[in-house]
Amino acid sequence: MNTRIAQTVFIISTLALCWLGMMAVHELGHVVGALTTGGHVQQVVVHPMAISRTDVDPNPSPGVVVWLGPILGCAIPLAMALMVPRNQRTARPLAFFFSGFCFVANGAYIGLGAFDEVGDCREMLRTGSPQWVLIAFGITGTVIGFALWHRLGSARNFLARPDLVSERAMYCVVVALGICLAATSILSPR
Repeated sequence: MNTRIAQTVFIISTLALCWLGMMAVHELGHVVGALTTGGHVQQVVVHPMAISRTDVDPNPSPGVVVWLGPILGCAIPLAMALMVPRNQRTARPLAFFFSGFCFVANGAYIGLGAFDEVGDCREMLRTGSPQWVLIAFGITGTVIGFALWHRLGSARNFLARPDLVSERAMYCVVVALGICLAATSILSPR
């Protein structure tokens, strides 16, 4: 297979897999928040054709539940990346890329949402979180995400060297994406 095609398929599949994974770990944070505060999780939506959400009713501590989504949505991937042994030359960079992706996505979502009051941000503001806290979380998360990505090396160098992506790595990511798409499509409501 052409190395440029393998690299392109790898990149697109990795980004799609990161998006699904980020939504799943973000919603896991909400679930942990609900379960630890006595809330009852009605349903979790992590469907590829929907914006993820966790419905909690009753929700005795909505402020805790809403904040644990982005907090654990960043902390869990970072903890997992730190556990990957240094000698794992493919898994470790992918784990740190995913962690950076989660920080950037959650940071941008909360930081920008502080102005539009969308999704979780509306609930954060409604439950008493000051707007500046959302903005600070957004800036901090985004900066940490870019710092994690920066440690991986130059994106320009990666793109210039399609031979860095093996066919095996490409197929592994494509299969993982296929499994996640099938599982979330079948198991998650829209």
